[in-house]
Amino acid sequence: MRRAVPAILLLLALLAPAVLPPPAFAQRAVGLPGGPGVVRAIRVEGNQRIEEATIRSYMLVAPGDPFDADRLDRSLKALFATGFFADVTLSRSGDTLVVKVEENPLVNRIAFEGNSKLKEEQLRNEIQLRPRSVFTPTLARADQRRLLDLYAKQGRFGATVEPKIIRLDQNRVDVVFEINEGDVTLVERINIVGNKEFSDGRIRDVLLTKETAWWRFLSSSDTYDPDRLNFDRELIRRFYLRQGYADVQVTGSVAELTADRRAFFLTISIEEGERYRFGKLDVTSQIRGIDVDLLRRELDMSEGDWYNSDLVETSINRINTSAQGAGFAFAEARPRVTRNQEARTVDITFDVVEGPRIFIERIDITGNVRTQDAVIRRQFRIAEGDAVNQAQLNRARQRIRDLGYFEKVEINRAPGSAPDRMIITTEVEEKATGELTLGGGYSTDYGALANIGLRERNLLGTGIDARIAALIAQKRSQFDFSITDPAFLDRNLVGGFDAYYLTINNQNIAGYDEKRVGFNLRVGYEFNDRMRQSWFYTLSNRDIYNIDPGASQVIQEQAGKTLLSQIGQTLVYDRRDSRLEPKDGYVARLGTDFAGLGGDVHYIRLRVDGTYYYPIFPVTGTDDYILVASASVGNLFVFDDSERIIDRFFLGGENLRGFRIGGAGPRDLSTNDSLGGTFISTASLELRFPLPVPDDFGLTGRVFTDWGWLYGLSDKGPTIADSRTPRGSVGFGVGWRTPFGLINIDLGYAIVKESYDRTELVRFGFGTRF
Repeated sequence: MRRAVPAILLLLALLAPAVLPPPAFAQRAVGLPGGPGVVRAIRVEGNQRIEEATIRSYMLVAPGDPFDADRLDRSLKALFATGFFADVTLSRSGDTLVVKVEENPLVNRIAFEGNSKLKEEQLRNEIQLRPRSVFTPTLARADQRRLLDLYAKQGRFGATVEPKIIRLDQNRVDVVFEINEGDVTLVERINIVGNKEFSDGRIRDVLLTKETAWWRFLSSSDTYDPDRLNFDRELIRRFYLRQGYADVQVTGSVAELTADRRAFFLTISIEEGERYRFGKLDVTSQIRGIDVDLLRRELDMSEGDWYNSDLVETSINRINTSAQGAGFAFAEARPRVTRNQEARTVDITFDVVEGPRIFIERIDITGNVRTQDAVIRRQFRIAEGDAVNQAQLNRARQRIRDLGYFEKVEINRAPGSAPDRMIITTEVEEKATGELTLGGGYSTDYGALANIGLRERNLLGTGIDARIAALIAQKRSQFDFSITDPAFLDRNLVGGFDAYYLTINNQNIAGYDEKRVGFNLRVGYEFNDRMRQSWFYTLSNRDIYNIDPGASQVIQEQAGKTLLSQIGQTLVYDRRDSRLEPKDGYVARLGTDFAGLGGDVHYIRLRVDGTYYYPIFPVTGTDDYILVASASVGNLFVFDDSERIIDRFFLGGENLRGFRIGGAGPRDLSTNDSLGGTFISTASLELRFPLPVPDDFGLTGRVFTDWGWLYGLSDKGPTIADSRTPRGSVGFGVGWRTPFGLINIDLGYAIVKESYDRTELVRFGFGTRF
């Protein structure tokens, strides 16, 4: 008998699946021990808001169908998938299928507690739950992750978010997200691995991400941002490519969060490879009629120079611009690169071929809320139906940026309705263009100053610039109103009007005060992308008064009022890469003024000036070092004895650092008054460069040498000095962009001067707007 017991137990174990109840889920789905049968009716229980017909529509079983376990199981899953129910049970009562549901509650209200760094509107826009929507724990957890991601983008990786529910009557809930924002998670250290030719510090200077430091309290560059770290990898690659390392690879970047979630340690790995020089360089063309020799002149590098990827890109753009400007609209340069690893050279042949014939189907503009489409569209020199010209698109993008209305400007391409058609989309992000200016500061020229102004640079989105301002300083007071329409009469015309009231204290320069009241009428137009001309008419009532009794007799004789009626023009040829922040190119101006259309004075005044910007890539590998050369010449021709001191040129101050305003040039030696001159010439050479401090300091440096000539005084006498010898100075300066304003300090030392000239060692300017 004892031997029979194990056998019986084994038999029961084998038969167990046939006699024991099904698993919990299957029993919940079917609610029956098994057996055949047909569903005669379906009864729904527990529903409050959801209609019975809606519930039946999600089921795969209908009256007349058999009690099939698989179909019942799929019906159960379909009901759960709707998100309407917290629980669903299927059971059988005779031939009736009973569907018992427990509905998810409705959201009555959503609240946030503990947030101060992010506004409630920002948080509410991030989550999916809404009042009067169905609440599910899954949605709450998803919104919790969304909020944590939002705080992570703000650099707060230690933030915590806990969703809590408060149950109300009628199956409603209030959802409360309890937030602990925590501190900003900063980048404690950036480790560079694998670099041999450049120091860790030099590579860190390239990165947008910075190590935390006390002076970065106004910056977010020391917070961890994964997207910014990925872009930093690209910046490192570009930096090495500019230095000749054609094989460089940034093999990895790792961000490690400390246990207390307060700081990140970043590690970036680099494989530098070998440094290359340019080998053979050539330009070829498959297009008949193209002057290849002319295109070769557009190459921005020479054989034997260190390889620089930026110079390759610049050469491609210059070749394309030259070829397309010569009438070959579809020409494009394609570089063929041959790398010689043994000689460590890169041979490049620029093949100029005819690209695909693609035409502009339409130009779309998006993102402009205030600015009218016409303001943006008139910056394009191409229109629908024209051939796609990348050089023209690049110039249009730069012109739109130079408007100063937008934070971001992007011009993108998209396929059109046919293979040879393309849609150009201009995406802009607007910024505030209105300015209420309240300011104060100090300058060497005018002393302590205060200013107030109201300006709208994009009036009603039309591009019209309107301004009213007042400046009160120790040595200058000015009130002016100005309005400029860049598309006057909807044509290629810039029209404007200025009215002003100005007083200047010239006691320290020439022993008199000056007052001007008048207005200007302006109109200008563009010949092409590079050349423009403006005309103006000025009517001004000038007064020389409050003359020092000990002032020069020349000045004493000019006391009183005069009426100036003047017409003038300025012709500009501009090849700078940007009008706002130029780093490359040049600009030249020719100005002429004619006074004598009525009024009391009669003269012609001519002026020519130019400035050239050259980024010294080959030496520094960056465009932060810029050589700026400028020069100017001016001459005043007076027809009669109406020559006035306020119409002459003065030398010193801004146009000749190291000398005071009016400190160089003709002078009455008996009174030490500056008298100005009728001929002026200036020249300046300046190197601008970043200082060896973190970029967040906003400090830039410059070294300069200024030279100037001023002479040609009609008044003669034994005490009048009118030397034609040049004056010169050398010096250096610092510019500091602070949150409180721009501070400029220049130290200039006069190296060539006359004994009677008035010099200054330091020029200081400080101003702020708030």
